[in-house]
Formats: sequence, C-alpha cells, structure tokens
Amino acid sequence: MRVFLREILGPILLAVIIFLILQATMQSFVVVGSSMKPSLYDGQRLLINKVVYSLHEPEVGDVVVFEPPNNRQADYIKRIIGLPGDTVEIKMDVVYVNGSPLDERTYIKELPRYSLPQQKIPENEYFVLGDNRNNSNDSHNGWTVPRQNIIGKAWLSIWPPRQWGVVASYPLAEQLTNSAPIPVTGAYRASVD
Repeated sequence: MRVFLREILGPILLAVIIFLILQATMQSFVVVGSSMKPSLYDGQRLLINKVVYSLHEPEVGDVVVFEPPNNRQADYIKRIIGLPGDTVEIKMDVVYVNGSPLDERTYIKELPRYSLPQQKIPENEYFVLGDNRNNSNDSHNGWTVPRQNIIGKAWLSIWPPRQWGVVASYPLAEQLTNSAPIPVTGAYRASVD
C-alpha cells in the first residue's frame, strides 16, 4: 500500500505543486486590437511573467500588461516609454525622453502624428505607448500607469505557432546609442506583415 501511495500520489502531488507555482508566476494573455502592431497582433496569445517585477522595477522598452486607470473592464498591453521622474515629450513625429530623441523605427508601425507637451511622469507611475502610435489608447491621452496596476511583463508569444518566441524589449540605452538621424515627417511607415 505504501508503494502505491508513493508511486501514485507522489506524481499527483508534484503536478499540483507545479501547477500552483505556474499559476502564481505566469498568466496567459490574449492581445485584443491593433494598438501593438507590428510587434503584436490581434488574437496573439502571450505568457506574462508576473514575478519579474518583484525582482527588479519595470524598465523602458518592456512590454507590460496592466489594469488601465481609465478602464477597469479589460487589461491593456503597451510598451513602457518613461519611468517615474522622467520627462516625456512628443514633437515633430519624435518621442523624447529626458530631452533625448528615441529611435523607435525598429518596432513602431509609424511615427506619431500628434504632439505632447513636455511632462514629468509622477513618482510610482509609468508612461506607456502602443507600438501602433496613431491607433492606441495610451499615455499620450493624458494618463499614466500606477506601479500597482502593472500585472507583469509580456514574456513569450505562444500562439499562433508562426509567432512563437520571446517578446522583444528595446531598452532605453539601445534606443539612444543606436540613434540615427530621425526622420521628421509622418511619411515613415514600417511593414506590418
């Protein structure tokens, strides 16, 4: 009887423990809408890492899932552009963080066709934008994301199979050091396919 318990209940108990650990650390998320094109697409399924921000704070370039302060019905997914205490400004199709232009051409659909006067991000809040700059409800509409609203970091794309892989982050230092002359017209358009 002891052998039976050890051989049957042992693996079942281990499976339950692994399941509970995964539930506490990961979450499945389905992208709804086109606000993150061309990086993420409507219907794409992701795994969200819910513990990474207990190890370190969110960083510029991270794609995060959060409860938006203006809509508690559905979670949003956006890219962090500015950290608490940073200044953010959008002018002449370019996003500036702390006075430095970002070279975002590798991950946005098109340059923003709007302006945003320089603003300082409140403490414990984050400035987020969708990669589809001109078709996204995000921080350019006058709100920021409180730290406690961030659920986790988009980690893996798991569906559909042709989009499997790690969700790309673009750290601020990478965007600044690789800065080439940035076009100042709204004519730039990256491929979405």
